[in-house]
Amino acid sequence: MERRSFLFAFLHGLATAAGEGQPPLARGAADIKHKIHLIDSGRARRGSTIVFPQNELNDFARWRLPQLVPQGAREPRIEIGNGIATGHLLVDFLKMRQANGVETPWLISKMIQGERPLTVHARIDSARGHATVHVDSVELSEVTVSGGALDFLINTFFLPVFPEAKINKPFALADGIERIEALPGQARVVMKR
Repeated sequence: MERRSFLFAFLHGLATAAGEGQPPLARGAADIKHKIHLIDSGRARRGSTIVFPQNELNDFARWRLPQLVPQGAREPRIEIGNGIATGHLLVDFLKMRQANGVETPWLISKMIQGERPLTVHARIDSARGHATVHVDSVELSEVTVSGGALDFLINTFFLPVFPEAKINKPFALADGIERIEALPGQARVVMKR
């Protein structure tokens, strides 16, 4: 499988089920699916820039999240700024684990049960066909999580849903992509010339 940026892999995974005839919330999904198809098929014009507006990404995430995470996650919201992205979500880690058929020891289940607001702050560096997504901080119930606890959250809850995601590690972008840009209110895929 070709290597992708985290953002592109996330969008690509979300878009695979999008299509015509979807409910109104999914209209942004069809737009995103079309854009990703242009990139995947090699039909994106060399040197072009494909824009993913924040509002489309948010509509798309709200529509697709229940299909990816049927229990334990709701109300996703993405904010994009200069080189940064912030994701917001209400999560119940215990329900997420149960939905994936994972048994949780009793003591840990008592510590992680219940819905909580989760905010992830990430920085995106990308150039010359490579990218790195740095998770700068995670807030769970307005408490900043870092170090080993952050690694536990990523390894236990995020990577099982998005196993090919690269966090805090450089990786090659898919063929034809020069870089991924995060600008206020939009993500952009810049194709190689």
